[in-house]
Amino acid sequence: MTARSPGSSGSVAAVDLGATSGRVVVGHVGRDELRLQHVARFPNRPVAVPEEDGRLGLHWDLLGLWTAIGDGLGEAVRAAPALASIGIDSWAVDYGLLRSGRLVGMPYHYRDERTALGVRAAQESLSAKEAYRRTGLAHLPFNTLFQLVADREAGTLGLADRALLVPDLLGRWLTGVDATERTNASTTGLLSAVTRDWDPVLFERLGLPTSLFAPLVDPGTTIGGLLPELGRRIGVARAVPVTTVGSHDTASAVVGVPLVDEGSAYISSGTWSLVGVELDAPIVTEDARAANFTNEGGVDGRVRFLKNISGLWLLSESMRFWDDAATNDSARSSDLASLLAAAAEVAGPVAVFDAADDRFTPPGDIPGRIREWCVEHSVRPPETRAEVVRSILESLAAAYASTLDTAERLSGRRITTVHVVGGGSLNELLCRLTADRSGRTVLAGPVEATAIGNVLVQARAAGLVRGSLESLRALVRAAHPPVVYEPRATPARR
Repeated sequence: MTARSPGSSGSVAAVDLGATSGRVVVGHVGRDELRLQHVARFPNRPVAVPEEDGRLGLHWDLLGLWTAIGDGLGEAVRAAPALASIGIDSWAVDYGLLRSGRLVGMPYHYRDERTALGVRAAQESLSAKEAYRRTGLAHLPFNTLFQLVADREAGTLGLADRALLVPDLLGRWLTGVDATERTNASTTGLLSAVTRDWDPVLFERLGLPTSLFAPLVDPGTTIGGLLPELGRRIGVARAVPVTTVGSHDTASAVVGVPLVDEGSAYISSGTWSLVGVELDAPIVTEDARAANFTNEGGVDGRVRFLKNISGLWLLSESMRFWDDAATNDSARSSDLASLLAAAAEVAGPVAVFDAADDRFTPPGDIPGRIREWCVEHSVRPPETRAEVVRSILESLAAAYASTLDTAERLSGRRITTVHVVGGGSLNELLCRLTADRSGRTVLAGPVEATAIGNVLVQARAAGLVRGSLESLRALVRAAHPPVVYEPRATPARR
């Protein structure tokens, strides 16, 4: 079945927030049309604020993001005055606490150190095995439930009567309506893998109020219309519908992956790397838990069975560290293209480190931590910046290959093709290394898979297109043909 327009074309606005940047994109959708128009881009930087215990707490500048989103939506209205819908996706797990509709402090960043306290406290009443059996969610120290327990221990949670995940919080500000979108809720560690609803046993066990989150809604739900005051600000006189999408950005990205058959896997490659397959039902075996695979909600009830590993943040954070440490312009890290070109020319083997090691999660001296890991494991550390970059990309490709092998074993599917979407799809060296190390064909693109998925779910809800996920993906394949990378050597393990 092919996605069809019911005879008219239209435009929707996708607000796509990543962990380091955000954008507002207008999607023009109609019969055989899928076109993106970028109208705003803006940085997303964490803010360090002194805490009562003397440490610097890491928070999101949500008010700065809100201002940038408003400006971007104004540009969207100018580009498409008859805007049919607005949808928001963002990174997962983080949230704002509210009391009587007002924000209680600025939302914490998932890299804030307080999550360690939450993990220790949660494990006193909930074992990792039981948590996985109930939710199917892999253990990550920044999962929402651990953050909420940390807030409980600090007394902050007692000040609030509502928690809204970041896209839901922004949706509330746009419409005045509280809702919790289901794909993002699946990353909290509080949603049942079986019922796909809140698990009251977990709330009770962790000492969390069951009324904390708003009612669940599925992607494609119109939660309300744009508030009149905001409409006047962005230049529109009508209550533009605000539609839930796969509000976890990876859920939207997977909609935008032109998957063809069960032999296809995906890598959403950006700040993080999400490597996995799409299933109809979760896998909550002990083998899956031991491999740290997660079962997250997808659009149309699908399951994103994947592993969350480090991504291109290792590269961007290394560049940021080099630039911050530079004493003059000549010592700065140069541009990314030059670094990648130099990395491609590195002769001989470089260190392949464990990109999933927890030491690489906090911001800071990533090159120094790579050297530290190499010394501990008796591996020659990279010496030049080009070698550091090559080491990062080789290590990511090796992690991708290993994770694909594990996904194949756990799911029982033979994976022959890997779709790389997001920023990593533009990194030719990373795509080639992934093909070579995995022994699988890599199809790169689209780079804007998240925005595309956001747009398509809105467009379907608005009646601009019809059909299943497979139908929507056919539009993606036609509009964004992938770049093909064939493996140059088949690994012995394959």
